[in-house]
Amino acid sequence: MYDVLVIGGGAAGFFAAIHIAETNPKLSVAILERGKEVLGKVKVSGGGRCNVTHAAFDPTELVQNYPRGEKELLGPFHTYSTGDTMAFFEKRGIPLKIEEDGRMFPVSNTSQTIIDCFLNESERLGIKVFRHSTVTQLKKVAVEKGKGGWEVTSIKHTYRAQKLLVATGSSPKMWEQLAGLGHTITTPVPSLFTFNIKDDRINGIPGVSTNAHIEVLAKRAFNPKITIQLKSRAADKVLLESTGATLVTHWGLSGPAVLKLSAWGANLLHEYDYQFRIRVNWLPDFNKGAVVAYLKEVKEVEAKKTVLRTKAVEVPRRLWTNLVRKAGLVATTRWADVTKIQLQALADQLTDCEFKVSGKSTFKEEFVTAGGVDLKEINFKTFESKLHPNLYFAGEVMNIDAITGGFNFQNAWTGAYIAAMAIAH
Repeated sequence: MYDVLVIGGGAAGFFAAIHIAETNPKLSVAILERGKEVLGKVKVSGGGRCNVTHAAFDPTELVQNYPRGEKELLGPFHTYSTGDTMAFFEKRGIPLKIEEDGRMFPVSNTSQTIIDCFLNESERLGIKVFRHSTVTQLKKVAVEKGKGGWEVTSIKHTYRAQKLLVATGSSPKMWEQLAGLGHTITTPVPSLFTFNIKDDRINGIPGVSTNAHIEVLAKRAFNPKITIQLKSRAADKVLLESTGATLVTHWGLSGPAVLKLSAWGANLLHEYDYQFRIRVNWLPDFNKGAVVAYLKEVKEVEAKKTVLRTKAVEVPRRLWTNLVRKAGLVATTRWADVTKIQLQALADQLTDCEFKVSGKSTFKEEFVTAGGVDLKEINFKTFESKLHPNLYFAGEVMNIDAITGGFNFQNAWTGAYIAAMAIAH
């Protein structure tokens, strides 16, 4: 018999258990982890450095990074936010540093620092950690003095607890258990993924990175058998857009701009079966008209030079070469010989570059799922279930997810802390 059982030995589970045990040392606390190792996602986050949180200290600014959970997290972030996360780790001798893009990492530059902190704190506070303990059943029972509690059956043992906190992340089996208790589970779909594209303009140049503006376009509604196509404004309706660092990979396009689109468009792109069109402006600070006017000036000034060797705009050289070729210009074409049509075609490639996306690839280890316990069924002042007293949630088990950059961890820390305070008191 435990006072509190935490299901899930990840970031949210450990953070909650530590705060419960520290706030109320009289409570017995145990963590059940299905795997051989705990804190697996912490270990691989940020390329093994652990992107602990993000330097967004204003809750109204912070919530804007959550495609699902923006409204619900505003109150919780006023209670526990980025500054509190920093203070937690600094108090335990782990200072964090802020990088140029706002991501925050331990100064040690290794996720092992965070893992060691959690394991040491758990040991110090007497928290039991049971590995290889996949939960197979949750059952409401009467426990001490007739009060409602929980019976939790794992593949190894059956436990009883007064209070239960579920922090299992994107676990289909746990969602099944919660659905069996009457909770509504929003169907999970992938979030944070790269766009698979096969196209001569980006093939063969993996590793090229540049700032770009990317738009996801609506599906064309006309019959593909009709060969004469009128330019349709409706067909080019922009559904999602993002500006930021864009990375060419072996599979297509990735980087923060693409990952942001994949997060905000998780449900839409799933409906599209990951077959859709995007339009890329490789010069996000300029529109097509401005680029045409500029290229005309270049044509006058650099008349004797070849277009291919004269990189006229701020894009990586390998990308410039591919775009120039796609515009119909050969290696020997001089600026003086560029026709009006070719100039327009080059401007199109630079500012209005359309690609067909065919599929997705999971973004490294940063796998995040959109979906989970319906947010209407959770009290966000305590992170307790509205359906079952003494049942709490933290982290991605709920239908909350964020763009990349430390925001998913901040959701874990905030929910875990607030649930812990409600449980401990």
